[in-house]
Amino acid sequence: MSCLKFAVAFSTACISWIAHAGPVADCPLKEAPFSIDSPVLDVYLSTAAIAVVEKNWPGVHEVWPALTSTTVPTFAAIVTLRSITPPEFQPLQRLDAELRALPITDADRQVRCARYDDERPRFTIERRKGPTVLVFEKITGFRDEPSVTAARASFSEMARRRGWSLVVTDKGGAMTPAVLDQFDVVVWNNVSGDVLTLSQRSAFRKYVENGGGFVGFHGAGGDPETFWPWYVDELIGARFGGHPMNPQFRDARINVADPSHPIVAGLGKGWMMNDEWYSFKNNPRSNGARIVATLDEESYSPGGLAMGSDHPIAWTRCIGRGRSFYSAIGHRPESYSEPSNLRLLEQAVEWAADKGGRQCTGPNRSSIP
Repeated sequence: MSCLKFAVAFSTACISWIAHAGPVADCPLKEAPFSIDSPVLDVYLSTAAIAVVEKNWPGVHEVWPALTSTTVPTFAAIVTLRSITPPEFQPLQRLDAELRALPITDADRQVRCARYDDERPRFTIERRKGPTVLVFEKITGFRDEPSVTAARASFSEMARRRGWSLVVTDKGGAMTPAVLDQFDVVVWNNVSGDVLTLSQRSAFRKYVENGGGFVGFHGAGGDPETFWPWYVDELIGARFGGHPMNPQFRDARINVADPSHPIVAGLGKGWMMNDEWYSFKNNPRSNGARIVATLDEESYSPGGLAMGSDHPIAWTRCIGRGRSFYSAIGHRPESYSEPSNLRLLEQAVEWAADKGGRQCTGPNRSSIP
């Protein structure tokens, strides 16, 4: 295929695509039995499975009408039947048993794998003084287009100003050693849903563990249910618990928790901003994370989602020889023009790139799949 010129103010990249020859074969849940722990999307894609659900749970569509879409991106990709059933729902175990008794057909395998891709880009990048950055935007779960677009624009401006070489892709096929080896940092821009095949997962994990950088924010750690334990438990280090509603967006104070860390240099003691505030099921500090910023729960009302006086909102982790940064800030598009948040993200990329810095060392739980 001919090379496509991708000309922008901060970099010039020549991108060619190697078209994937056929259906994706190694999607993670291809052979998984139907169950109450399957993505609701996979249940809804099967006539037999949804018939079992409707028999045991009449009116399921009215309870969660937003889950009826089987076209990705869809919220149905990031929840399970177990997670959406009300407490009073009785026949959960019977439903699970009946779902597990269903055979997995070739048609089931085909539709499960259809949301993955193996389109493999080749980048020829104009090298500049700063790090090479790949912004990854494949989303099969919840996609908030305004925030994704605003974040992309902000990272493009950072790249222009800081001398980064930056390209953007929404293709899981970019997660191959040949592509990843060209980049110092991979930024997951509000990525939601299970987006990588088994071979892509393996390539990305090896990239990080062998010294690559990862920066994720907001939606990249905000799925109610995840289906890749290593990503959520090791790379991110905490599982999403929820966020307040009514109102969804609230003013809150962010406190700098580790003033010695270069990611929060110049941010003083903290700042106020308005956003959607995540709480987590576990504190990443107990999972080996270095917390750089916390949320002051006295400055807003977390309701039943309170984490207490230690409510991490941004942190780093060492993954083998690699560096991981995650910030839960960033639902509102305005978050990507807020000066303190932009500084946090910009310095996170440069820290994760490890340009001339000290080696990042820490626990590497290789047993997590």
